[in-house]
Amino acid sequence: RPEPSLDRCAQRVLDTLAPARPTDDVALLLARTRRLPGHRVASWEIPADPALVAEARKTTARQLGVWGLDELAFTTELVVSELVTNAIRHAAGPIRLRLILERTLICEVFDGGATAPHLRHPRTTDEGGRGLFLIAQFTQRWGTRFLPDGKVIWAEQSLADPLG
Repeated sequence: RPEPSLDRCAQRVLDTLAPARPTDDVALLLARTRRLPGHRVASWEIPADPALVAEARKTTARQLGVWGLDELAFTTELVVSELVTNAIRHAAGPIRLRLILERTLICEVFDGGATAPHLRHPRTTDEGGRGLFLIAQFTQRWGTRFLPDGKVIWAEQSLADPLG
């Protein structure tokens, strides 16, 4: 059975919820989503041990090889290293790394912290603080999504251009 069009769904919602003649503007946003096949998503729990960041990079590189994306390994390993290290240093609770392969490659790191990361522009003499700056330089986009039990910091890479 075919799915109803989004226009038809929107009209039904508006007919049900909005008065016949609204006195103000009404906006409705609908989106059709779909579930990715399991082989396009890889996820790992990462213990909060700085010594395991290297293993997270290796696991990421192996997964990229399975997907035939070896050319993205350098950039993705950098993203994983920075995000996992930041989660270990600045957050609490479980850490989960997830790679999502769709039209782009998305790298997500979940942690139990509630503070938003911020992009810094470190001085030449600063010894740290370059992680998100590097991610912003080497990926198409990045951001933070807050959840009831923590946050996800994600970075998106183009599949066509290995350097973001």
